[in-house]
Formats: sequence, C-alpha cells, structure tokens
Amino acid sequence: MAILAAAAQSFFNDGYAATSIEQIAAAAGVSKVTIYNNFNDKRGLFAAAVEQECEKIRSAFKLEDISQGTLRQRLTAIGEAMTSFLARPEMVQFERRIAAETEHEPNIGEAFLMAGPHRVKAAFARLLAAMHEAGEVDIADTDLAAEQFASMCKGMGDLDRRFGRPTDEARDRERIAGAVKVFCAAYACPSQQS
Repeated sequence: MAILAAAAQSFFNDGYAATSIEQIAAAAGVSKVTIYNNFNDKRGLFAAAVEQECEKIRSAFKLEDISQGTLRQRLTAIGEAMTSFLARPEMVQFERRIAAETEHEPNIGEAFLMAGPHRVKAAFARLLAAMHEAGEVDIADTDLAAEQFASMCKGMGDLDRRFGRPTDEARDRERIAGAVKVFCAAYACPSQQS
C-alpha cells in the first residue's frame, strides 16, 4: 500500500514528531481524508507502518525454513540468519528510530516489541519445543532458551552497531559458533552431542 510505504519512509527518516499527515498524503498521492478514513489518526498510521515493517522482519526471518541438517547446523543457520538480518543498516536505523520515538510515545515501543521481536522469539521457542519433543534437546523453558541463544549470538555486536560501529562479520561468526557450542552443552541430548 502506497500510504504505508510513504508513512514508513517519512516516520523512519524524519521521526514521528517531524512527520505530518499532509507530507505522507502528498508522498502517497492520496488525500488526508483517505489516510484518516483508513488509519483514524497519526498514531494509528504509525502503528500500521511499524506493523508492516515488523511483517517484513518476520517474513525475512522464517525459522520454519531451517529444518535440514544436524542440530548444530540448524542452530548455526538460525544464528547466522538472525545476526545478518539484525546487522542490515536499515534494520539498525529502524530500531534506533523506534527507540527514539518510544521516548515520547511508549505505545510505539510496545507495539514494535509485540509485532516483531516477541513474535520471532515465540516462533523460535516453538521450534525448540519441537526439537525437545523429537528428543534432540532437553529444555524445560523454551522461551528462556530462545532468549539465551539470541543473546549469545548477538553479543556486543548488536550494541556496537546501534552506536555506529561497523559490523565485524568474522566476530559475528565466532559469537554464533560459541553460542551453538554453549547452547548444545547446556541443552542437547546425549545423542546430539557429537
């Protein structure tokens, strides 16, 4: 939808406060009335733009597609997919913008968390539960295990990127390999330890 594309570009480049409905309407080639009829107000339009961006996140990062290989190979593929997705410049910019806008509109941060990161974590937790049922891992709390694995894979690289340091792909690979090793040592069933 042209309105959401124009809104996302304006909101994420200029910020919530500096973006006007008039600016978005002009960029999308629609009237202000059309925007108000579809989204009620500026906050509704911003929430829809955030949801659209989060949908892009979810569609680009499908855990269900990673089903082949050993446990270690699948975990490595998940870590690589997650880290490379989060390292994309547009993703770093998007997260920065959401954090800045949350300062003024706390609902924006909550909407982002629920539409993006929490949904991805829940999908990973379901995948870990399936691995548990298959006898590959022994995990009592798959939500916690999903958080632990993601945190180990991202390490300080995620924070470094948010504050302007370039991505160190070699260090990212080392982090992921270490995360897989630690995760498997903690959770892999004996048959998966090799």
